[in-house]
Amino acid sequence: MKRKEELKKVSQNQEWDFIIIGGGASGLGSALDATTRGFRTLLLESHDFAKATSSRSTKLVHGGVRYLAQGNIDLVKEALYERGLLAKNAAHLVKNQSFIIPNYNWWGGIYYKIGLSVYDFLAGKLSLGKTRYINKAQTVEKLPTIEQKGLASGVVYQDGQFDDSRLAINLAQTIVEKGGTVINYTKVVGLLKNESNKITGVIAEDQFTKERYEIKAKAVVNATGVFTNEILNMSNPKHGKFVVPSQGIHLVLDKSFLKSNDAIMIPKTSDGRVLFVVPWHERALIGTTDTLVDEPSFEPKALDSEIDFVLRTAQQYLSKKPTKEDVLSVFAGLRPLAAPKDGSKSTKEVSRSHKVIVAETGLVTITGGKWTTYRQMAEDTIDKAIEVHQLKKVPSKTKDLSIHGNIPAKDVDRSNHLYIYGSDIPAIKTLQQENPEYAEKIHPNNEFTIAEVVWAIRNEMAETIEDVLARRVRLLFLDARAAIDSSRKVAEILAQELGWDQEQTENEINRFISLAKEYLLIPYTPKEMKNTK
Repeated sequence: MKRKEELKKVSQNQEWDFIIIGGGASGLGSALDATTRGFRTLLLESHDFAKATSSRSTKLVHGGVRYLAQGNIDLVKEALYERGLLAKNAAHLVKNQSFIIPNYNWWGGIYYKIGLSVYDFLAGKLSLGKTRYINKAQTVEKLPTIEQKGLASGVVYQDGQFDDSRLAINLAQTIVEKGGTVINYTKVVGLLKNESNKITGVIAEDQFTKERYEIKAKAVVNATGVFTNEILNMSNPKHGKFVVPSQGIHLVLDKSFLKSNDAIMIPKTSDGRVLFVVPWHERALIGTTDTLVDEPSFEPKALDSEIDFVLRTAQQYLSKKPTKEDVLSVFAGLRPLAAPKDGSKSTKEVSRSHKVIVAETGLVTITGGKWTTYRQMAEDTIDKAIEVHQLKKVPSKTKDLSIHGNIPAKDVDRSNHLYIYGSDIPAIKTLQQENPEYAEKIHPNNEFTIAEVVWAIRNEMAETIEDVLARRVRLLFLDARAAIDSSRKVAEILAQELGWDQEQTENEINRFISLAKEYLLIPYTPKEMKNTK
């Protein structure tokens, strides 16, 4: 999968059946659904795949325990069904994860055991395992770092866990393999319309060369998440706010804060939210919050109040109390929520289920939803677009579609950090064997190797240092200091592979370091820049 080759297809095709705007979960899902139905499909992403919301999740493939508490049974059932499909179609990325709810009163164990047994029942054949009650001693054995004072019992339940941006990259690869076209760093800057005010295509701009393309399509899908209003504005300047962004933050800590393969689920924090402490790539990931913000951004910033809330809650439940100094990386993501009708500020009133809407111009927009249900969202979107634009009726084919990298769950060896590459592992190992320097680590304290950087550039359309370190090998999200210290090495590989000159290489390094510093709570001077005048 190479960007130059994908761009060539744009000038070779006179008209597409579908243009999908947005390269996150809903856009990639929609493009895969349309492609596998046999439609000529082009996906355009203004930045990198999963640059915004879709790389910043809590890394859970779940039915939504919280929605169960709200009585939203249909949403839970749909999500549990989709969780089962995803675990089968991307077994290299999705795994069964045990969660433990620690209870600090006698009735908590009974209450959550009953509630989660309903969750199991709704999952039916796709259940990942039975919920069970455990006593205090068993809870401490499973969670050695849990706060023991006042602990009464625990409830264990099963859900799914995955790596979000890796799934996005694999979806992009699957689209290309099935005959579709995906291009990152190509921004839709306008919509083409005919004399009847119907959309007939888009104007897209290559973000590197600034070259513009007028591209025709029978149907245009707006799958831009928190940036939905921007495209709706191009369709109809009077449409108003359809989506409001809600921010969720995550703090990443060393694994010593959670010496367990089990995750912790805190069902009721001081402000009524659910908080998770999840093992992820040998770290402990803690989140999330739910804060309405005014404007969407590609690099949202965690608010001090959110950071304090997450740390304060974690300190209540962990025997090793995390502080700002312990945070290896902090990242914020924005959820696209349907705007509340009454203008209220409560995110609890805002729907989490997805919606497909059609504008008078023929623009089809998908909003809301979450990674777990991305496939169903895509199917609904393409079904609606087929109906509106009277295209050939072909049923969706994605239910049993194996995603790039998929291997049987029993063959996934999670003790090796390369497991996320699934069926591509042999090719990466071959790179390491053919060129011994490719087997070197990009950072001494982390497992990622140069071969993975080369692979990302050659096969996964990584175009910048950030693409590599944020969304291909995840180091920026796991340890921002290590990512900063690795940036020069990664830049040199990119320069070699993509033909950057010295000036571009230095600019890219500086740009990445200033971005990466935003992922830290304590100021940091890069290693190579220390002791320099």
